[in-house]
Amino acid sequence: MAGASMKDIKLRIRSVEGTMQITKAMELVASSKLRRAKARQERCRPYYTQLKRTLDNIEATALDFSSPFQSGRPLKKRCLVVIAGDRGLAGGYNSNVLKAACERMADGVPACVLPIGRRAVDFFKHRGMEIVTEAFAEAAGVSIADCFSIGSLVSRGYLEGQYDEVAVVYTQFVSMLVQTPAAEHLLPLRSSGPQSASGVHSLTLYEPSPAAVYDAIVPNYVAGMLYGALCESVASELGARRTAMDSASKNAEEMIEDLNLRYNRARQGAITQEITEIVAGAEH
Repeated sequence: MAGASMKDIKLRIRSVEGTMQITKAMELVASSKLRRAKARQERCRPYYTQLKRTLDNIEATALDFSSPFQSGRPLKKRCLVVIAGDRGLAGGYNSNVLKAACERMADGVPACVLPIGRRAVDFFKHRGMEIVTEAFAEAAGVSIADCFSIGSLVSRGYLEGQYDEVAVVYTQFVSMLVQTPAAEHLLPLRSSGPQSASGVHSLTLYEPSPAAVYDAIVPNYVAGMLYGALCESVASELGARRTAMDSASKNAEEMIEDLNLRYNRARQGAITQEITEIVAGAEH
């Protein structure tokens, strides 16, 4: 009986050791990819920052300026771009961002969703939500060109009156250990307030007109914001996966220590029993 118990424990130890090797490998892979994701996030930020400055400059310096992207029409329907992951094993990464998206829709305003990532697609399909497109179901395969396609798609839908507000729900990368769900308003563009029209920017000429340039820039600006959110989400998913795999590896180590202790106790019990039987046999 003791021998069978020892064999079971030994098999269990080998199983946990194999699992720990996998979790450690996944942790190393996530750490390696995380560095590249953070670098990509930093590189994309100046693009949409400069576009926003250009939009603000046109708004501040153009006379009698107006744009359909700034119309404050009543909110009858909204469109949410929700960025989640393609798979699990990343702690609460997917559940937290999907919960944030549901909270964004909790005010009762009708909404449609453009999901990015397999988990987001499955989540909203299961709940019967109106989905704009499933063309971006694989978050890992979404490129900057795809973000421009999404930016053009949601901008066109806004202009056509299919929805009156566009926002993106993603996960903001705070640190290696902290990733928080966030929602960023995209359309309509909010006025940045009065600005000075002095200096070189006031002499800029826009052809064919400031309004035409403004309306042409907006989809690119939305695309830049979406790409930035995607980069943040990818970095957050990798950070969450790294943390989850590190925790799993530590739990496996503790389990192996406990199993080794049980194995040694079982082995000691078996040895003691054998000695007792030998002594008892010698006395007879």
